[in-house]
Amino acid sequence: MNRTVLVTVHTGREAAVESARLVVGRLLDAGITVRVLDVEAGDLGCPDVETVPCDPAAAKDAEVMIVLGGDGSLLRSAEIARPTSTPLLGVNLGHVGFLAEAEVADLAAAVDSVVAGHYDVEERMTIDVMARLNGQVIADTWALNEASVEKCDRMLEVVAEIDGRPLSRWGCDGVICATPTGSTAYAFSAGGPVVWPEVEALLMVPISAHALFARPLVVSPRSTLAVEILPDTPGGVLWCDGRRRFDLPSGTRVEVRRGSSPVRLARLHGVESTGAPFTDRLVAKFELPVQGWRGRVRP
Repeated sequence: MNRTVLVTVHTGREAAVESARLVVGRLLDAGITVRVLDVEAGDLGCPDVETVPCDPAAAKDAEVMIVLGGDGSLLRSAEIARPTSTPLLGVNLGHVGFLAEAEVADLAAAVDSVVAGHYDVEERMTIDVMARLNGQVIADTWALNEASVEKCDRMLEVVAEIDGRPLSRWGCDGVICATPTGSTAYAFSAGGPVVWPEVEALLMVPISAHALFARPLVVSPRSTLAVEILPDTPGGVLWCDGRRRFDLPSGTRVEVRRGSSPVRLARLHGVESTGAPFTDRLVAKFELPVQGWRGRVRP
């Protein structure tokens, strides 16, 4: 059976390009067809690869999409992979890299695991996001990490809603609606809780709210979150995963619910990867002190 792998890379870094060439060569040597995006092909300069346009069709029938870069590269690649349910395998070349499965030092072993088929696939919950103004849809999109309603110039005046019921009015810099995957991203920076990826939940985190009750909220994955920008107040902007931007006039209502399609991530077997226990990933990424830990007493 012919196997195809799509490889994408942050071409702005020479080290990343060299790593991508190693990946491509190793896959080709194993008899696997390799695709690269047309916008990256010139920088990679790899012969014997398929060059495809940078759109969701690029991932069609691909076994996996290997992404070399940071979390931003993975979020960009998720836009390509999600429509075809193609698993993403991230190799971290950035700083934190919570979404990545392997570090660059483990690159050869990670590729060998893909060649051998030694990986599982897990699904990450997404959110669907819709903005309406006077009943008319002005934005219809999705996010893997979060949707944030933010101020443009002056403080936003908003009312937060959960499952059709008003919760509180906030003067704030914004409101973040996040998935568990996004709990370690923007929501974390705004003071939200860390939620383990396998927990199914939605988060609402106000940003610098001038209110007595402005705590981060964790609600059911079946809930619908809404943020209404009050009329006669300054408008704002909607950001989804920090990539897709929509202007929000005053009076806009933004609704967030569980996404109709997940993002799939490949998890490797037998590689010292960042995707092993999530607790270990937190300790490594945030350099948390664990000295003195003795573990469970064994009988």
